[in-house]
Amino acid sequence: MAWFKRTQKGIQTPTEEKKDVPKGLWYKSPTGKIVDAEQLESNFYVSPEDGYHVRIGSNEYFKILFDDNKFKELDKGMTSKDPLNFEDTKKYTERLKAAQEKTGLKDAVRCAVGKSKGKDLVIACMDFKFVGGSMGSVVGEKIARAADYALKHKIPFMIISKSGGARMQEAALSLMQLAKTSVKLAQLADAKIPYISLATDPTTGGTTASFAMLGDINISEPGALIGFAGPRVVKDTTGKDLPKDFQTAEFLKEKGFLDFITKRSELKDKVNLYLDLIQNQPVRA
Repeated sequence: MAWFKRTQKGIQTPTEEKKDVPKGLWYKSPTGKIVDAEQLESNFYVSPEDGYHVRIGSNEYFKILFDDNKFKELDKGMTSKDPLNFEDTKKYTERLKAAQEKTGLKDAVRCAVGKSKGKDLVIACMDFKFVGGSMGSVVGEKIARAADYALKHKIPFMIISKSGGARMQEAALSLMQLAKTSVKLAQLADAKIPYISLATDPTTGGTTASFAMLGDINISEPGALIGFAGPRVVKDTTGKDLPKDFQTAEFLKEKGFLDFITKRSELKDKVNLYLDLIQNQPVRA
């Protein structure tokens, strides 16, 4: 049984020769399940053992929804300015630059048009990793322009929300985006162009108070956190204990705020099914 014992003392392995497990090779879900990273990706970034939907961004959603991951990005180079010369512990311009370098994104939303199951679809997808998916002027403007594109070309529109709310560094300018995006969605409704809202984890604050809840069909992923203010604020304001599973997708569906909860593996099929039914068109296989 000496095979597991060292026969010589003082043996050391140089640091440069030590073998470490590469970062990202495994993922641990909140319920403690360990998943191989490649298996997670092949399963639409959903833990196969407990069904937990891992947070993903625009790259992954575009890959899931657009045929062969082919699309044209709209207003790709648009970036935020600093109209208020905002500074707390760090200048707003410095925060933006750091976020852009860290994420490779220009801001917290990407908009694109492409084919989904053979038909055109415009998608605006938020990225939580960029300043918490906060909604500033660029987010509102890009969504408004994407809606204009859908309106001009008569293409269905979809927004994938994943946000901590309005961006405080832009103050009232950020809050103005609630009205601007809502007006654009109303124009789509008047033109009878379908709009589908997908609320993912988390969807909070001004995003929830505007475009995230204005879809012709409002859907969500299982277990997503969706709300305006946080549970602690709601409890302190109302003075009441909150129900179990408060602000989860399942709770909101039960109360009528959501139409459907859709697993990510079924997202592409379900979104296009809803679009076919809304437009009274033959259902695609």
